[in-house]
Amino acid sequence: MKRIKIGKSVSVVAILLALSFQSCAQQNNSSENKKSLKSHTFEVQKTEAEWKEILSPLEYKVLREEGTERAFTGIYNDFKKEGIFICNGCKTELFSSETKYESGTGWPSFYKPLNDQNVLEVVDRSLGMVRTEVVCASCGGHLGHVFEDGPKPTGLRYCLNSASLDFKEK
Repeated sequence: MKRIKIGKSVSVVAILLALSFQSCAQQNNSSENKKSLKSHTFEVQKTEAEWKEILSPLEYKVLREEGTERAFTGIYNDFKKEGIFICNGCKTELFSSETKYESGTGWPSFYKPLNDQNVLEVVDRSLGMVRTEVVCASCGGHLGHVFEDGPKPTGLRYCLNSASLDFKEK
């Protein structure tokens, strides 16, 4: 049997691919605990025409079409006022300024929602990866994604789009 010598770069790529598959498998297993949008009844329901009437084109793209604003462009990225961040579609209270922190990602980041009833976490398999999408539990609007690389006490980073949010000052 002939041995083939593999270069360091190929070995590194193989290791990274193995870690990536392991991470996806772990997320698939933990995703069974996530809520499903199909089994959830949204309190606020509007036609697409009604959403287009009340939302700006960017807000509609983010909230209704699961779009993403460009990093460092949203009004709440460097926002420092105290109050409550609400859904831009239906005005449901979502996150407190007390849990907002600077993640350096270019999007407003929080380490926990105001409560578990107003935010849904669902599996997102788009773009060839497995992530956890964050959705408004009242209207189904796409808010962003949650990652497990945040600060204590939760270790979570709710990475949200400014376009999906509005703000009520204290």
